[in-house]
Amino acid sequence: MCGITAIFAYGSNAAPVRSEELETITESMRSRGPDAGGTWMSDDRRVGLGSRRLAIIDLSDEGTQPMFGVSREVCIVFNGEIYNHRELRASLERGGARFHSQTDTEVILQLWRRDGPAMLGLLRGMYAFAIYDTRVKKMFVARDPYGLKPLYYADDGSTIRLASEVKALLAGGAVSRTISPAGAAGFFLTGSVPEPFTIRDDVRLVEAGTSFFIDEHGRSEAQTHHSIASVFCRARAQRGVVGLTEPEIVFQERVEESIAHHLVSDVPVGVFLSAGIDSSALTAIAAKRYAEQLRTFTLAFEEFRGSRGDEAPLAERFAREIGTLHTTRVVTREEFRGDLPAIFAAMDQPTIDGVNTWFISKAVHEAGVKVALSGVGGDELFGGYPSFTRVPQITRMARSPLAAVVPVFSRHPKAQLFATMGGTYAGAYLLKRGLFLPHELPSVLGEDIAREGLEQLSMMQLVEKAMAPDPGTPYARVATLEASLYMRNQLLRDADWASMAHSVEVRTPFVDAALLRQLAPLLLETGRVGKKVLAACLPDWLRNRKKTGFFVPMREWADLPPDGTSTRMRSWARMVYDAV
Repeated sequence: MCGITAIFAYGSNAAPVRSEELETITESMRSRGPDAGGTWMSDDRRVGLGSRRLAIIDLSDEGTQPMFGVSREVCIVFNGEIYNHRELRASLERGGARFHSQTDTEVILQLWRRDGPAMLGLLRGMYAFAIYDTRVKKMFVARDPYGLKPLYYADDGSTIRLASEVKALLAGGAVSRTISPAGAAGFFLTGSVPEPFTIRDDVRLVEAGTSFFIDEHGRSEAQTHHSIASVFCRARAQRGVVGLTEPEIVFQERVEESIAHHLVSDVPVGVFLSAGIDSSALTAIAAKRYAEQLRTFTLAFEEFRGSRGDEAPLAERFAREIGTLHTTRVVTREEFRGDLPAIFAAMDQPTIDGVNTWFISKAVHEAGVKVALSGVGGDELFGGYPSFTRVPQITRMARSPLAAVVPVFSRHPKAQLFATMGGTYAGAYLLKRGLFLPHELPSVLGEDIAREGLEQLSMMQLVEKAMAPDPGTPYARVATLEASLYMRNQLLRDADWASMAHSVEVRTPFVDAALLRQLAPLLLETGRVGKKVLAACLPDWLRNRKKTGFFVPMREWADLPPDGTSTRMRSWARMVYDAV
């Protein structure tokens, strides 16, 4: 796990790469990789690579980046983990490949030499990397299928700069800090900045599941190597496979396999444990698969003590029953207030979430643990959100004669857009998930920025793009939307910045492209059976507990309005935007 930097001065009139800029960008990401760091510059000073390393696989100095292969012809900076790297290494060695380390980084290098871009289909894990081939003076850039690891770029027409953080690019001094109207509009519409936009006008996000080349002509058109919608679309051709075996058995086997892959590490592994089905089942399975005693971590708050929202007592009981070494970390209002400047500084892009992950990652770091598993993705994969029922309902109602009377019986601002937006899955999803509505943005951002931002953003088109090709069923459509939008733009991004600020690597076994491919045909047939399979791993007293979510007492901590969750989140969004 790392923070990576790449600069390519590709234009004939571009100034050479400055070592000071390369080192500044790289060093600004020290929390992402406190264990080691380094930079490399090509002889002609047209290319520079940098990395800060958090050592997880092969803890020796052989894992330091930027890394060359044995032949010294190809160099890589890589952020992430490849969970099937041992199997891939064995295949490469059978073909004659030679290695100087035990790292997954070098496996990627050797795969590149053998397969080129086709290697992306072999990687199981999370990744963002840049590979520079000194022989042809060309760089290859890629990001993992779900977008678990970020990679941002700024291209001024002659030089392209890439880094794991927006703020790192700004720290180099060559990228403008001008606010992006599209990014600002997207944040207030959804609570996070939608990919590929960022909050800075000159910075974009390498889109999840895509790759591109950079050479003397600049950046090539991005190629898509994975899309969630396409997986579900292809799975439609496999429908009927459920009849061949018990779906519950297939679900359990595939989930356990994914968790086993995510436990691969040369350092101890922990788990974020709430009292919910996803994290509890993850913990139960991991505890059986892990060779040593598993560490588990739960947050507790005085404001929730004795209420249904207090997950600590149930998590502690469950941890005792399965034998994990458990930590309950109490977080107070005073600690939140003290940490708030650091939270905003680490946030990189504005988001209304992530405070919970900040404090649980802080607890993991305090315990001296570098890697933690999270149950993020279970709801998106196994239908745990109300949106799996509500979005199809909105779509059906908006297409019926009842649509015209909804605004008459409801004063809610979203009701006024029910008939015009709710008739498509994209519109219904925005109504369900939206924070502010488009017509409210001028009061937040001003007329000009709001108008320009909405035009640049084209939010409805972004949602529709996520659902192309058509996933085929109501369940698959909502699963695609939740994973491609809410999870990718908010949950995964928040998990990244909030954990890496504490030098902790978060792994998400339910967010796994191989797992999705394996389960998609079953999900089209059986829908939410996955939740039942996970619940079956749990004791009776826990499996039937009503879902509460991973919340922190933001109303009390940030002095937010008491009148409704939506109002509180809107107030928090304004506070975050002004700070970040």
